[in-house]
Amino acid sequence: MTARILVVDDVPANVKLLEARLVAEYFDVLTAENGPSALAICETTPVDLVLLDIMMPGMDGFEVCERLKANSRTAHIPVVMVTALDQPSDRVRGLKAGADDFLTKPVNDLQLMSRVKSLVRLKNVSDELRLRAQTAHTIGLQEMLRQDRPDEPGSVLLVDGRASSQERLVRALKPIARVSVMAEPQTALFEAAENNFDLVIVNANFDAYDPLRLCSQLRSLERTRFIPILLVADQGNDEMIVRALELGVTDYIMRPVDPNELLARCLTQIRRKQCNDRLRASVQQTIELAITDDLTGLHNRRYLDGHLKLLLDRAMARGRPLSICITDIDRFKQVNDTYGHDAGDEVLREFANRVRATVRGADLACRFGGEEFVIVMPDTTPEMAAVVAERLRLMVESRGFEIVRADTVLSVTASLGIASLRPEGDTPEALLKRADVALYEAKNNGRNRVVAAAA
Repeated sequence: MTARILVVDDVPANVKLLEARLVAEYFDVLTAENGPSALAICETTPVDLVLLDIMMPGMDGFEVCERLKANSRTAHIPVVMVTALDQPSDRVRGLKAGADDFLTKPVNDLQLMSRVKSLVRLKNVSDELRLRAQTAHTIGLQEMLRQDRPDEPGSVLLVDGRASSQERLVRALKPIARVSVMAEPQTALFEAAENNFDLVIVNANFDAYDPLRLCSQLRSLERTRFIPILLVADQGNDEMIVRALELGVTDYIMRPVDPNELLARCLTQIRRKQCNDRLRASVQQTIELAITDDLTGLHNRRYLDGHLKLLLDRAMARGRPLSICITDIDRFKQVNDTYGHDAGDEVLREFANRVRATVRGADLACRFGGEEFVIVMPDTTPEMAAVVAERLRLMVESRGFEIVRADTVLSVTASLGIASLRPEGDTPEALLKRADVALYEAKNNGRNRVVAAAA
């Protein structure tokens, strides 16, 4: 793993010590001796993680962290505060400022490397999602990364083997989350896979069960791979913490648990999960937009070009019939010329609605371009395709198209051409061409009719 780490400390000896440790693990290290220099570096240079001292003259680490998280260009950079302060109130203040974790001086090498590698992995995932979403211009990044309290409480699964600690943790989390409690780890694993939790808290207090096994299983399942995991561990159990972070556990907290620190850490994880969920949803939405016609809501030609060959290959491999229908709205140009393009859009949307009402669940309906639409009908013989096409023709002809802007109702008809897969094999281009020839024959023979291509 390689990454660029920024070390910020006003004491040169501390900088040199951290730099030497990180360079030995093949990290690229930048350094800054004060807050303003650190902010300038993060603003102009790609940084994967900031190791930030708190006690600095002028601008302390809390303010530096707040400024980084308030800037949409740097809000996604993980921040680990490295400090001699070890009071829970200091950790809570840092977490509220947006810090991702704390390391107390003198820094434990194992915890340092495990924490750095864990946060860099998380940032790589988040960066990939942000890049895809940014490229499509479908989100406002600042809105995605804002540090406000989530509009809805988080959903937390607490896995804890003891009733007494269950009660304390649930009480502490009540202001920010809906908490489901389970005492049996394997049952909890199924629960996490079946529900969309924002965070799983694993309390390492089981008498005859290794809690890291549950953490490993949560990371190995597709449906739980991206859920943050917070481990509650005993003081001094560094070996478990290091192994947990290497397994993909997102954060940890030591017993006795300070309620304020627990609240701050959980809120950080819930925010990150909800942000990444929105980013993933945005990426999915981008994919949908790329293959959907924005006017009619049907699939577009890009999707047809990619999917028709798959349907054709599957039909030929299975020896099953397949037919397509190309339909064109008759004299559509006159609608645009007489009533305007807005009226034409209304006709196209209503026509698409009638196509949807006609086709069956397995059929694929697409807007081919302009006023042309294509319906792909798997497992459909030429005779069945003619019935479907005639049903669509009648549905278009039988009821007028209301044009709201022009306060009128238009009589609209459509011409349709159908073609079916040849037993000896076919290509998408040949099939579409035969249907297109049949469509033009329908147009030339008076419109408002269905014509089947010659076999």
